[in-house]
This record gives sequence, C-alpha cells and structure tokens, in this order.
Amino acid sequence: MAAIDYRLVPIGDSGVLVDCGERIESEVNAWVRAAARAIEAAKLAGVLELVPTYRSLAVFYDSCVVRQAELLARLPLLLDRISVVPGAARRWRIPVCYGGEYGIDLEPLAERHELSPAQLVERHAARIYRIYMIGFMPGFAYLGGLDPSLHTPRRDSPRSLTPAGSISIGGAQTAVASVAAPSGWHLIGRTPVRTFEPERERPFLLDAGDEVRFVPIEHARFAAFEACAEEDWQWSEAI
Repeated sequence: MAAIDYRLVPIGDSGVLVDCGERIESEVNAWVRAAARAIEAAKLAGVLELVPTYRSLAVFYDSCVVRQAELLARLPLLLDRISVVPGAARRWRIPVCYGGEYGIDLEPLAERHELSPAQLVERHAARIYRIYMIGFMPGFAYLGGLDPSLHTPRRDSPRSLTPAGSISIGGAQTAVASVAAPSGWHLIGRTPVRTFEPERERPFLLDAGDEVRFVPIEHARFAAFEACAEEDWQWSEAI
C-alpha cells in the first residue's frame, strides 16, 4: 500500500487531528484505523481518546500531562512507520425486512429513481458494504459502497424519531441505525439484529473495517429473527 499523506492539525488545547485530506477511499480508511491501533499500542502518556473517522483521526489528550508541542513531535514517529497489511475482514450477513411498515420510504424512493421497489431492494442487497466509521450515536454504522443509482440527498425535513434497526439511505451512504433516534435519511427497511446492546459483554456488534451484506427476508419472519436477537444470535461469516 502506498504511503498516505497526512497533516497534523491542533484542535484547541486538548486535541490533534490527523487529517488525510478529502479522499474517501478504503485504503485511506484502513490507514486511519491502523494509525489508531498504533497510537493505542504505544500508550502515549496523556492520550485519553482516539476517534477514527472516514479519513481522519482525532487524538484527545490531557494537557496537564503532555504538551501539544510534545505530542506533535511524537506522533510522526509512529505514523510514518505504519504499514497496512491486508487481512481478512469480518463479514456480517444482516437480515432485512424491506418496505411496508419497516421501510416507509422504499416506494417513494423507488419512484424517484424510476425503479420498482423490487429493483431497488435487489440493487441495495446486491452490494457488499464496508463500514467506514462508527459515530453519531452509539454503534451507528456508516457504510460505503452504495450503488450510485441509489444515491439520494437527505430528506428536507428530518423525522423526530426513527426505530432502532432502521436501514436507510442518505447521500452516497447507507446505514444501520443502532438505537431509536431522529434522522433525515430515507428509511427503506429494518433489521431485527441488535447492533448495540449496553448489557452485552461486547456492546457493539459492528466495527469499522467490517463488511456487511444485507439479506432480504419476508415480513412474516421478522418476529422469528427478532426472537433470535433476544437470544443474542449473531450472523457472521469469515472471508
């Protein structure tokens, strides 16, 4: 993998941004996640939190423990040695009920793109998506790889509440909602899989770098899959 250009940008007096430019690419995202792992493993004094995103990494620190100038000098010693080794990703098969009460925007969205609802479902479920980041709310997974023919601007008027498990489209992205929350994205389906459970030993099911494949299921099977989720069943396969 070619070297990734980055710059270090101070964020106030308690943060530094590792900024990799404007490109949103899987290689850049893989480097960002590798950078987060390297900094975490180095156990730098004063570093409190790491927040990886699509193309940048925020490093928050305790300014009473480490000075910003010191951190700006030490980070390149780690970042310039990063080597991203391609490896097997976790791939999740996530069952989805599309349309109807579970995806109230499916039909109008299909009409907008001059597709039948079945065609929209087929295109959405045909892709293997990469999780670029977790953010906005606990466990909310932003997925890249949406079919360009399904790219859709967000709604003009966000809804005040959308259900947990909602599968939605916003811009060039699709997403899996982890909890009930406001949203301006278009709701096309819902999964019974619980991607965030605070009581679980591992609260977050999905992680950045994982891959997702959506599997359409009939509405009549939603309750059965939801019961499986109650038992903490998982749907994953190694690739």
